[in-house]
Amino acid sequence: MDTTQRTEQQRSADRRRRELLEAADRVVLRDGPQASMNAIAAEAGITKPILYRHFGDKSGLYAALAKRHTDALLNSLRAALDAPADRRERVEATLDTYLAAIEARPQVYRFLMHPADGGPSADQGFDVGKHSAPLLRRMGEELAQVIEDRLDLGPESQQLARVWGHGIVGMMHAAGDWWLGERPCSRAELVRSLADLLWGRLAAAGDKIGGPGF
Repeated sequence: MDTTQRTEQQRSADRRRRELLEAADRVVLRDGPQASMNAIAAEAGITKPILYRHFGDKSGLYAALAKRHTDALLNSLRAALDAPADRRERVEATLDTYLAAIEARPQVYRFLMHPADGGPSADQGFDVGKHSAPLLRRMGEELAQVIEDRLDLGPESQQLARVWGHGIVGMMHAAGDWWLGERPCSRAELVRSLADLLWGRLAAAGDKIGGPGF
């Protein structure tokens, strides 16, 4: 098999994988944590063994969906952080971007973060934390890099940026999870309250000379 044939086969496989993930997304949007491999296979018009051949097992499909949605969310968060506005407005826009994402697709959020509600973790051997914890860690590291690039935090900037990055992601996740379940206030009110919590040393930190302000 020549290089051209291999490349075309890879493109076809990648395209088919995207189509299957889109089918899985539709089922998750409808069924949330109860989404099953049988339902996803039926939505895609294939048999379950073919679905397993593409993703290995339900854990593999879950990991692929988690990466798909995390990539999209991180792109949105970076855009909010780099928008032309003052620092407070960017912080609020970033918080709002995360909360708006989980509010718009709560079934997807619950599938990824609460599969024990009847979804993948109900299958023997499925470990929720194996995928959801790395998802949050990745977001924390990405935010830490943004903070380090945009703020002058002194001689221990890398360590402090990582502490803040993971802390902010943890705060967004915990507060967002509570808010999505109870809806004790509007999204705008939650955004303002969380921004107020952050508005201590973050507001006083100096921007790096010549770089974009965070």
